Amino acid sequence: MKKPLVIFGSGDIAQLAHYYFSTDSEYEVTAFTVDSSYIQASEFCGLPVVAFEDVADKYPPERCSFFVALSYSKLNAIRKEKFLAAKEKGYQLVSYISSRATVLNDGGIGENCFIFENNTIQPFVRIGNNVTIWSGNHIGHHSVIHDHTFIASHVVVSGGVVIGEQCFIGVNATLRDHIKIGDRCVVGAGSLLLGDAEPEGVYIGAATERSKVPSTRLRGI
Repeated sequence: MKKPLVIFGSGDIAQLAHYYFSTDSEYEVTAFTVDSSYIQASEFCGLPVVAFEDVADKYPPERCSFFVALSYSKLNAIRKEKFLAAKEKGYQLVSYISSRATVLNDGGIGENCFIFENNTIQPFVRIGNNVTIWSGNHIGHHSVIHDHTFIASHVVVSGGVVIGEQCFIGVNATLRDHIKIGDRCVVGAGSLLLGDAEPEGVYIGAATERSKVPSTRLRGI
């Protein structure tokens, strides 16, 4: 019998969490919750939506587990806030780890993590609490990802990298081995980091510019 689970959120991330937990976990989603001022409908994904202020009365932590399904808004600060608020209410926060991910770090993954398919997590990696790792990433051996960080898709984290709290690492970013990324850093899509990043740094890769030659003049296509 599956264990009951309450999901915080009523947007795209919450819908994805509902799908993944429902199809690939030991949990059964029984309800969604958001702050009362954000409730727009009484149901989401066919399940009740209740005010977060009242959730512990209707779905008590002694009976239900909890998952915070939010994105990286305000450098993950909102997800961090709700993670801590749910713990304050006494909930056990659970992680989703895709059965289609290659996870070789002997369970070194914290609470409320969202780890999608086709990730490779090598031996001796440590992942903190409330970390999202989207699909298709390489997390190299002996790396450490601290709490409340969000890693988008197809990122290469080389061996021995340390990523601080509340960071955002964008699509196709590459981090060379044995560097340290300070807290609350933003590493944009396609960026290449070859050295340490100080806290609250912003690193933006160069965008591809449009060619002066229009597509109608290309002979090989």
